[in-house]
Amino acid sequence: MKTASPPTDRIDVTDLKVGMFVHLDMGWMSHPFPLSSFRIATPAQLATIRSLGVRTVRWSPRQSDASFDAAPTATLPGPLPARGGDAANDSGLGDPDAVDTVPYTLPPDDDLVDAATHARQRAHAERQRKLARQRSADQRCARQYAEAARTCKQTLELVRGKPGEARAQAEALSRAIVEKMIGEQDLCIRMLVDGAGDKASMHSMNVAVISLLMGRCFGFIDEEMQDLGVGAMLHDVGKEELPPRLRHREESFSPNELRVYQEHVEAGLVQARRMGLSAGATAVIAQHHEHADGSGFPEQLNSDRMTMAARIVALVNRYDNLCNPHVLSRALTPHESLSLLFAQGRSKYDTSILGSFIKMMGVYPPGSMVQLTDDRYALVVAVNSTRPLKPSVVVHDSATPREEALVLDLESAAGLGIRRSVRSQQVPPTALDYLQPPTRVTYFFEPSRASLVEDDDE
Repeated sequence: MKTASPPTDRIDVTDLKVGMFVHLDMGWMSHPFPLSSFRIATPAQLATIRSLGVRTVRWSPRQSDASFDAAPTATLPGPLPARGGDAANDSGLGDPDAVDTVPYTLPPDDDLVDAATHARQRAHAERQRKLARQRSADQRCARQYAEAARTCKQTLELVRGKPGEARAQAEALSRAIVEKMIGEQDLCIRMLVDGAGDKASMHSMNVAVISLLMGRCFGFIDEEMQDLGVGAMLHDVGKEELPPRLRHREESFSPNELRVYQEHVEAGLVQARRMGLSAGATAVIAQHHEHADGSGFPEQLNSDRMTMAARIVALVNRYDNLCNPHVLSRALTPHESLSLLFAQGRSKYDTSILGSFIKMMGVYPPGSMVQLTDDRYALVVAVNSTRPLKPSVVVHDSATPREEALVLDLESAAGLGIRRSVRSQQVPPTALDYLQPPTRVTYFFEPSRASLVEDDDE
């Protein structure tokens, strides 16, 4: 049974103190914090909240430090409207970052209620609490992705008519994503069940997010991360100048059609100059189809003549195109895509980047269908980017409804691991219907313990 979220009051930002648990009712890009609901831990966080331009915020006395049983509350009626739009609030989901909890209170003494019944009730309450926390984390990640994807789509639409605005918006989105990564030791790479956006913006988002995670692995400085994010997001911007049927390379292309397709790189450079992009971002657009061995296009550059950012984007772009091709019937699973890159791409891609990519994504990236060592089938839904060998999975369990299935972290499941990767055609129909692998693989990220944010609050 789902209970109400912890009650909240509004409080003037000048009355906030370290230790209070606050809820920021604004869009994901409108603040620099990893989550929209959190306990204020430092004076620096307090100062940042006061600089956001809002008069009041919601706070939860129950989730705050014990010393804050009461505090001055704001007199403004009702919550302030969210800045920048909020998909979850607009849809009537309420506070998407509040985690529903299911409290358990021992029943009064009753000879008819034995210890076994108590244990079952406690186990049920704990499961419901975990399920509510999991759903909250799913909603939060989906909401943040949807907001970023909308901004990416708007950016691509602005390029032709308002190039200056397109550049500013691309830089703002890249900066927002990077700021969400700062200060987090471990990030979880998540597969989203329903990616929001058209194919072009979803591809741009996938390439940008994974490329930035790679830049983080290589210790890119702020300026390098900014160039990497903008270049990755806009790497295919020149395709808008091509006839629709020539925007995606096909083996059946005639020499003339292949030449027209390859011209999207030069068209992208024209748009990059119109937007006034930095040299680093422009290089990504210019080189994202070059190969380390000089077999790419348009300049046949080898690895030594490519920027590090371009080498990253070239690899990530290829990976996403293998997972999410224009014709979905040709799609490879993420595990197959990774295996193909390793087997056939070691000469085409920087070996250090390829190795780091496999290490970050894991042998079984999110979206892979697998069979566990106990023979059950499962869908990989998340990977810790620093500990990728034991991903989190949803396991086929006919005794549990799909909507109530808890994600299993294989890192904490003693004696259980992955036996092999499987394709959808190899999975029994009942398991396939239960696991529901997505037709398109969409990635986003969050702090590894984001779904556990309430654990220490009770």
